[in-house]
Amino acid sequence: MNKKNHLTQGLVTKKLISLSIPMVFGLLSMVIFNLVDAFFISRLGTKELAAIGFTFPVIMFFISIILGFGVATSSVVSRAIGRGDHHQVQGLTTDSLITSLFIMAIFTIIGLLSMNWIFGSLGANNETLPLIKQYMSIWYLGIGFIAISMVGNNALRACGNMLLPSLVMIVSTIINIILDPLLIFGFWGFPKLGLQGAAIATVIARGAAMVLSLLFLHFKEKLIDFSLPTFQELTSSIKQISYVAIPSAASRLLMPLTMSIIMRLVANLGPIAIAAFGVAIKIEMFAFLLIMALATALVPFVGQNWGAKNFNRVKEAVRKSNIFSLLWGLGAFIVLLVLAIPLGNLFGRDIMVAKYITLYLWIIPISYGLRGCVFLTASVFNAINKPLIATGLNLTRMFAFHIPLAIIGIRIAGLTGLFIGLCLANLGSGILSLFIEKSLIKEK
Repeated sequence: MNKKNHLTQGLVTKKLISLSIPMVFGLLSMVIFNLVDAFFISRLGTKELAAIGFTFPVIMFFISIILGFGVATSSVVSRAIGRGDHHQVQGLTTDSLITSLFIMAIFTIIGLLSMNWIFGSLGANNETLPLIKQYMSIWYLGIGFIAISMVGNNALRACGNMLLPSLVMIVSTIINIILDPLLIFGFWGFPKLGLQGAAIATVIARGAAMVLSLLFLHFKEKLIDFSLPTFQELTSSIKQISYVAIPSAASRLLMPLTMSIIMRLVANLGPIAIAAFGVAIKIEMFAFLLIMALATALVPFVGQNWGAKNFNRVKEAVRKSNIFSLLWGLGAFIVLLVLAIPLGNLFGRDIMVAKYITLYLWIIPISYGLRGCVFLTASVFNAINKPLIATGLNLTRMFAFHIPLAIIGIRIAGLTGLFIGLCLANLGSGILSLFIEKSLIKEK
């Protein structure tokens, strides 16, 4: 472990900035990863783009589970670092990698055997289902690569090292950008594989990320323990990891579950609506780069300081992060107000697809500032070993705000009403998150 990355000393603002900046570039690469996929697939046609739209909630389901383990790893490892227990740091990191890989292997088998039922339930028809299966039958094979790289990267971040995880993400994106056009369209003598080519490019890129992450974990930060743990050490590690991982994963699963329900509502409006909605939420990921980087940085920062009992540093970090989110949200709204039409035309070859993408980017960004506060609050509670509160907030966000307001909105005004409902849901859940966070953190 690199002592210079210790987060319990130094100016809070400076530390958060130094943690967040490398993460911005890493997340930017992942957004580009998804946007490049969407761009090249959109050149295949509206049916192919709609098919990929259906895969989004399912992919997010698996990513949410992996991120649950990643957050748990960052939380438990950073607190162990704060306590100065390097042996436990190694054990927790290694056990997190093994456990996440084992669970993802089980989910891979389930996913491959249930594609017809899952995507049929989401509203896929006889035109889109074969295209979805072309993509997902290959994508599922790379889940283990994704799990190892994401969990490994979170262990690196727990040490305060944001540069190496970002480098892993950037290299993976570069590989995907190179392979996408070659394998989708068959450039330079490569086979023209369409959606299968996009999936193969993704799996290869994720595999490279896994290899890099493991190399950095072992040779740079010395976080992998090859010794055989005692039964007591193993059960202790699994217990600590599971306590955060299970509710964190469950909390994150609410997002794809909510998205699946909303996607089902949108599917009733036809493939044009599905294509537009799928592209819009990918563009939206770009807008959330800074907030997601800050939310990721908060976990090791808060975790190390909580473990070292530096509670005033935690409070300062939380307060400044929320203020930043609100200011950033205002700026993002202004920028997207201007860029909505060009972005709609870029990703929507169909005039109606372009129109709905533009409409989304005019309405939803109004709520970005408070929506960012929701992400930050969840990171804080996971970092301080209170994942059940984060899960409770997300349950409330889903059942009290997003689903009811989405249903009401779409019934009143179709896709436009849905966008308005989601905007109001973000505003309401953001205010609630800030209130609960302030009430609980001030007790320390």
